[in-house]
Amino acid sequence: MARVGRPLARALPADAPRQLSGSVRNDLAVLERSPEQHLAEKLACTLVGLLLVPCIVALLGLGGVSVPLLVAPWPAMLLALAGFFIPDLAVRSEAAKRRHDLRRALSAFTDLTVVALAGGSGVEGALQSAAAVGDGPAFRSIRHALDGARLTREAPWTALERLGREMGVPELEEAAASVGLSGTEGARVRQSLAARAASLRSHRRADAEAEAHTATQRMTVTLVLLLIGFLAFVLFPAYVRVFVSL
Repeated sequence: MARVGRPLARALPADAPRQLSGSVRNDLAVLERSPEQHLAEKLACTLVGLLLVPCIVALLGLGGVSVPLLVAPWPAMLLALAGFFIPDLAVRSEAAKRRHDLRRALSAFTDLTVVALAGGSGVEGALQSAAAVGDGPAFRSIRHALDGARLTREAPWTALERLGREMGVPELEEAAASVGLSGTEGARVRQSLAARAASLRSHRRADAEAEAHTATQRMTVTLVLLLIGFLAFVLFPAYVRVFVSL
């Protein structure tokens, strides 16, 4: 979609990508996508929504079904408007999933850091060894932040705090701040991170219970709809016979 909409995006003013809302730009930063690519996707989806109804009307006309010309523009405009906002909703959903994955990875990362500190590693060494264990986008982001801090001779907790602020994950900011406040006192760092790890595990358990409850509710609604459809399928012949006999 971005390739389709790129020629349309070039026709817009140069500052058009900067007109995106702040929340959309933050979500794009989390997903490591450019505003220009997102704007091209929005324009392509708008074009598809606008042309979909005329294509359907043309196919119906070839099949011998005539559609009034005054009716077709309104669905086309609605679909074009929906196509303009659908990429924003998709980006918001993907960014929320990325933040959720980072929170889950942060819990494991904190536990591994506590284990490394208990084994006698320093703060920076414990953070590096904990980040090297995991895989996936979340752990890669943490490793990238720590590697950048090592190359620029920056405190690792400062880099992690900045990562949490950029990703919109306050839990990572709080964990990095607790390490920074403890300084180089290994015992205090270990105690602080152990308490933070326990808190993160509690939050993860609560989130898992909430997700399970939501999934149960969705399954209940699905089963009720299936039951209604089954009853309608079974009772429809009797319903038709009764009313035909009348």
